[in-house]
Amino acid sequence: MVNIKEQDLKKLLPTEGPSFEEVKKYLDKYNDEYIVIKCGGSVLIDKNLFDNFISNISILNKLGFIPIIIHGGGKRISSELELNGIKSKFINGLRVTDQNSIIVVEKVLNTFNEEITDALEKKGCGSQSITNRKKNIISVMQENINLGYVGMPTKINQSIIDEIVRDKKVPVIAPLGLDENKNVFNINADTAASAIAKKLNARRLIIMSDVEGVLDTNKKLMSEINTDKINFLISNKTITGGMIPKIKNCLDVASNGVKGVVIIDGRKKHSILFELLSDKGSGTLIRK
Repeated sequence: MVNIKEQDLKKLLPTEGPSFEEVKKYLDKYNDEYIVIKCGGSVLIDKNLFDNFISNISILNKLGFIPIIIHGGGKRISSELELNGIKSKFINGLRVTDQNSIIVVEKVLNTFNEEITDALEKKGCGSQSITNRKKNIISVMQENINLGYVGMPTKINQSIIDEIVRDKKVPVIAPLGLDENKNVFNINADTAASAIAKKLNARRLIIMSDVEGVLDTNKKLMSEINTDKINFLISNKTITGGMIPKIKNCLDVASNGVKGVVIIDGRKKHSILFELLSDKGSGTLIRK
């Protein structure tokens, strides 16, 4: 962790975020460990939420934390596909991606990637793009013939991430990969984040989304869940649709070397900082 003077720390922290006293307690908790953060949903299309997200990542970087960003792009992808006369279709929460769709998906995700790195740089936070065109780190195989150009990660090149981190920069990763023939595949962003978190043995995987976390049958937020509780919530249809692969990914990660997986609400101001630097945390923690 970097040495930071008390007055500088107070200046760095947002007034609506965790208290100075709380932050001091957590500064050494994630020392030299990777924190993988998947951002998606409204964070990527609402300017205020996006600016807040960028600010939080910049603060983590200046505090000496090691955030790794994997971003989605689903809402803008759906809009762009519609503009191109392509109807979005999903199977078990995963987007069917044909030959025409993958061109649009690639363009949207690479544009998002550039926007995130540019915004971080403007905040004085060094960053580096990782896409299928630039420093590709994800090798894939086709997940399912019915899904088309949707890939399942088979290998993650960690050395590129390590190199960026050594330069005190934030890696910003698009969920795109290449197969052995250099064909581009779309990857579910949660799946990509999960594969990367496992490869890095990350201290934490944070999934930012448009939900508070995991809700029980009474629509109340559950602060923590495990395998048995997840299976029960899927069987009684409390967890449905796109949340099923999201939760299963989280559970798989929690069972494979990552110390904590949490789903947080990206619409809540400073939710990343509250999760990492406060007593109460944020969202739902998933354990095996």
